[in-house]
Amino acid sequence: MENVNLQRSIRVVCPKLVLYKNEPGLQWLIGSPFFPPLTIVSTLRCIHIDSFTPDYHKESEDLRTLLVKGFVVIGALIVANSDIEKNAEKAIDAARRLRKLLSCEDGEDVLGAVADLGNEDVRFFSSKSVNSKSLESATTVVYDDYPEKYVWEKGCLLRSELPISLPIYYPVNNPSDVERVFQRAIEAVAAKFKDQKAAYMVESLRQDSAEIPQAVILRGLELDFSTDLSSVMLKEGAQDSDAKLVSCANFCLNGKTGSPVYSAENADRIQVTLLHNSSEKSSKSSAPVAEFFPALEETRLLVVEFKLEVLGYAAKDLPLRFAVSKLIVPGLVDQLNSMKNAVLPNLLAEHPLLHPYHFTPPGFLHPITVIYELNYGETEMKQVEVRKSLHSRLGLPFDRPLLRVANALNLATSGGVRSESIQKGSFLLKDVHIGIPSSGVSGGSVALVQGSYEYYHYLQDGFNDSGWGCAYRSLQTIISWFRLQHYTSIEVPSHREIQQSLVEIGDKDHSFIGSREWIGAIELSFVLDKLLGVSCKVLNVRSGAELPEKCRELALHFENQGTPIMIGGGVLAYTLLGVDYNEVSGDCAFLILDPHYTGNDEHKKIVNGGWCGWKKAVDSKGKNFFLHDKFYNLLLPQRPNMV
Repeated sequence: MENVNLQRSIRVVCPKLVLYKNEPGLQWLIGSPFFPPLTIVSTLRCIHIDSFTPDYHKESEDLRTLLVKGFVVIGALIVANSDIEKNAEKAIDAARRLRKLLSCEDGEDVLGAVADLGNEDVRFFSSKSVNSKSLESATTVVYDDYPEKYVWEKGCLLRSELPISLPIYYPVNNPSDVERVFQRAIEAVAAKFKDQKAAYMVESLRQDSAEIPQAVILRGLELDFSTDLSSVMLKEGAQDSDAKLVSCANFCLNGKTGSPVYSAENADRIQVTLLHNSSEKSSKSSAPVAEFFPALEETRLLVVEFKLEVLGYAAKDLPLRFAVSKLIVPGLVDQLNSMKNAVLPNLLAEHPLLHPYHFTPPGFLHPITVIYELNYGETEMKQVEVRKSLHSRLGLPFDRPLLRVANALNLATSGGVRSESIQKGSFLLKDVHIGIPSSGVSGGSVALVQGSYEYYHYLQDGFNDSGWGCAYRSLQTIISWFRLQHYTSIEVPSHREIQQSLVEIGDKDHSFIGSREWIGAIELSFVLDKLLGVSCKVLNVRSGAELPEKCRELALHFENQGTPIMIGGGVLAYTLLGVDYNEVSGDCAFLILDPHYTGNDEHKKIVNGGWCGWKKAVDSKGKNFFLHDKFYNLLLPQRPNMV
């Protein structure tokens, strides 16, 4: 290319532009046809690459699923330390090749960016078309101060879910035909999305306003699959009374309910439901007809289940019929084909159970979609490798769970976080230590539990465990911490389920189930390992008098691991939430959450009664909190280094 320096303006909306500053590599720059040209809203790492040569087919297959419709590849960024213009040309060429596979519209500017290796400086270039010989340098780069508002003030989310049960008959004597029959069946389903008998019901998804508009029905013949998306924005002065011109804004409520919080979780959301009209009006009446096609040879029936759930991002002034035809329908087709490709290799065996989930990981303004195969759970190594690959593509850390099912959005409700309407533990008090009085340690350094937990104590859920269940309750509090930090999506187990786990690993006899036997730190560590894959450290203290000597080690635990600790001694168990420790004087206090409480879940009553509060080993009256004639075991759960 011949380099020509012209003044062009680039707008950077994404919070993090260069994902791996100290590693050479290629990233895809993401924009939207609803934003001005050369506006970067996010960036994705190219992970299928060998010696700076991408595998465009694999990249396109990944991005076709990952990118919500309404966001497209607008360019590429190369991290390198030399030949800026040459690398810019490579980036633009790579972006063009990927865009072609993704069926992006031609004739638009394509961005090429080059970041200095180990440096934050980024140079931007653009090229208008494939035939253009010029490489235009950007001299103005604008970084948006409020990117969330930029994206969500002008846009909304469309959502469509579609369960599909696909029956397939294949000949017993020629099972190889099943793949051909399956592919034809998938093509037939995809064709129905555009059929004239297809009807799409559009309605607001939020139910928190009295100004909910009536649903609109769009028939297949009213949709437009040929017009370019960038040219169908609702013209100024157009009449919304025409059903063909009703815009997404008619179903957006946030602007009518005060100051909105700008995020994907709180965005205006529109539900699109696919219906199929099998009783089209006819000029003459006729009775239903059943047709019989006898099989020519012995056949078997195979039923493949799919559950599609697609999102689309649209400008609020986009007409609904274009939002459905250019976002929802292609999204359904692409997701169906992605699932088909995953199922095909094991069609006659135990084919995978697939489910799409939507996430907004840290640093991303818009959702991304991931199709998970969860036949064997989230800890199965194949699933772990899938998440590691996603963390690499999105520039996420590898030591915490950000893309597990528990992190997924639930856009079917007015909230944003995936949860059941009535979920076990959802009405329990959380983080009861917040706002309690100080410990009384002069000049001490406070180290506390990191993140949220739920308070489990005696007599909850109508279950009488008074006198024997304190360690069970402490364990439930600890597991709630791992749930709320999204390390697991399992429910907090009941006493019986805890006992069942110990029997299954061989630690207890079957008679233990349903008993009132105590458990201690060692049993808790076994359960955490079995149910969550969490390892634990156990500190042994010969006497309660020696516990203050462990304050430094406990403070380091809260600073580095941040998990609640179970303290067991004699017949009592407590949950430790923090320590306040003065290294010079040795004075210390323990923040105790007491599971022996039997009252109602009232925060004020719990704090005022001392059921959650700072305890000194010896109080002002000379009373020992920890018994000197008992040994203590402290269970320190370790934060998993995992994705």
